[in-house]
Amino acid sequence: MAATFTPRSILVTGGAGFIGANFINHFMPANPDCRVTNLDILTYAGNLENLKGVERNPCYRFVRGDICDAPLIAEILAAEKIDAVVHFAAESHVDRSISGPEIFVRTNVLGTQVLLEESRRHWQGGVVPEFRFLQVSTDEVYGSLGATGYFTEETPLAPNSPYSASKAGADLLVRAYRETYGFPTLNTRCSNNYGPYQFPEKLIPLMIHNIIAGKPLPVYGDGLNVRDWLHVKDHSRAIETVLKAGRLGDIYNIGGNNEWKNIDIVNLVCDLLDGKLGRQQGENRRLITFVKDRPGHDRRYAIDAGKIKLDLDWEPSYTFEQGIAETIDWYLANREWVADVTSGAYREYYEKQYGDRR
Repeated sequence: MAATFTPRSILVTGGAGFIGANFINHFMPANPDCRVTNLDILTYAGNLENLKGVERNPCYRFVRGDICDAPLIAEILAAEKIDAVVHFAAESHVDRSISGPEIFVRTNVLGTQVLLEESRRHWQGGVVPEFRFLQVSTDEVYGSLGATGYFTEETPLAPNSPYSASKAGADLLVRAYRETYGFPTLNTRCSNNYGPYQFPEKLIPLMIHNIIAGKPLPVYGDGLNVRDWLHVKDHSRAIETVLKAGRLGDIYNIGGNNEWKNIDIVNLVCDLLDGKLGRQQGENRRLITFVKDRPGHDRRYAIDAGKIKLDLDWEPSYTFEQGIAETIDWYLANREWVADVTSGAYREYYEKQYGDRR
């Protein structure tokens, strides 16, 4: 579908994180005339090494800062004449939200409200002729599915963890700003992402990292929880498509058409790495360790991505088998990156350069 909106200067929040960095790395070469300002506070999950390919691009600017900092947001919007906000910044790990929910509410709910309010003021000021605010969310806001069925854009919100509740709260604020002020918003909800630059606390990179190190592979409960898996590069394409051609006020589910049980993914990664690491077949599977299930662990997620295919002609290009093989190869080729993020060494440089912001 032909683009209906051509952004000239976008603000990407959380652009040093896994999905945000992949989006910037995709978007900038495809849109060489668009300025990109990356606002990221650089928590443990933010890493500027993810953006080495664009850091010298004259159209790229990095700002270390907090999305709850209203004066900073207002300054960036005005100085850069921002005409689109793509909002990734969020605390995102479910386990961490269970042990410490406060920061999830502050960042994901209050931070989104600050961004919305400053963006609304900027938009109403008439500095730019057109404006878009794209909220990047998750299928976890819908809750849990049984053995059958799919989440659609009309599925009621029923979050079951502090993380998903905070994302649902942010989504509802986006809706409220649209309904109350006529603010030009878009909302995407994606399934589980995987691919390069993912922090090794999430399932796939954690398994890869632990297999390489010969460490136990913790699998929650019986391992039969089901997720739909979306390659992060497909997700990046989808976000660009929604930003340019999505209908204002709409929600778009983004899925990979790849439902897998957690234990099947772990077994697949084990088997692929047996060959790549020169180990005997089945050797890595012996590292699997079933652990106590986490509280509120949703049983199954599955997305109906029919709307974005029908309306915007987007569909995933990766099969899971292709994507997981490429992902494993990336982590094997970038062991120094993995070592730096797991040791925390990458953060020491940022604290010296920017000061400790958290």
